[in-house]
Order: sequence, then structure tokens, then C-alpha cells
Amino acid sequence: MEISFFHHDVDFPWDEEEDIRKWIIRTINQEKRDTPIGEISIIFCSDEYLLDINKQYLNHDYFTDIITFTYSETPLTADLYISTERVMDNACTMSHGFYEELYRVIIHGILHSCGYTDKTVEEQKIMRAKEDEYLKSVQTLLEGKFK
Repeated sequence: MEISFFHHDVDFPWDEEEDIRKWIIRTINQEKRDTPIGEISIIFCSDEYLLDINKQYLNHDYFTDIITFTYSETPLTADLYISTERVMDNACTMSHGFYEELYRVIIHGILHSCGYTDKTVEEQKIMRAKEDEYLKSVQTLLEGKFK
């Protein structure tokens, strides 16, 4: 089992890797109790880099905050590409902190890897409720970083 963090073409202060790793593992264990965790890579990148991925692999020509590729469900193996620029813009739009939005996007990708989808309004409600639930648990883990 390995959860790794990479910075492709962006850099930002990040010193919670171990706590976030534990949070992700706890989340996966709650959602998929008997599923072993394989390799999960979280790649922080720019808008342009993620736009290229979006065009190349999904045929979408627009910016997004995250793209999740799940390669295997057993063991759970995935790549989460996250645009830190989109996260920052979303945080400003939603009037909350960068890290709160970053953790929401991370857990959103993890939930996709666990089988959740958000194509319908009902699925979006379920996904948002799950995100909120897991954000509460990371808040206690990272008290000062959530602002």
C-alpha cells in the first residue's frame, strides 16, 4: 500500500502528507471495508497541464479541478490529478480557505475511486454529503490549516 504526493509543475507549502495519508486510508477503509489499497498517486499540477489531460483522455476542452483515473478496484489503484490553480479559484469563489478546498477535492477524487459518481443531481447530493462528512474528520486532524 502506498499513497504518494507529487508536484508536476506547481509548488505550494505542504507539510501534512502523513496526516492526509492516514485520512485517505481511513476514508477508503470506511467506504470499501474489505478492499486492499494498492498505489494511489496524487499529482498537483497547473490548469494547463490538467487541461491537456482532460482533452487527451476525456475529450473535454475545459478547465477542471480534478481528474481521477481508477485503474483497479482490488487493490484500489488510482491517480488523482489536481489543478492547484482551480482549487485556489474555487476557494475564492466559495469564500473558504485554500486547504479546505484542496481537501474537499482530494476526498472527491478518493470517493470517485471508491465507486461514487456525480453525474445526476441525486448522485451529486450524495457525493457532497460524503465530502462534508470526511471534511469534518480532517478538520480535527489539521486544526490550524483549515482557514
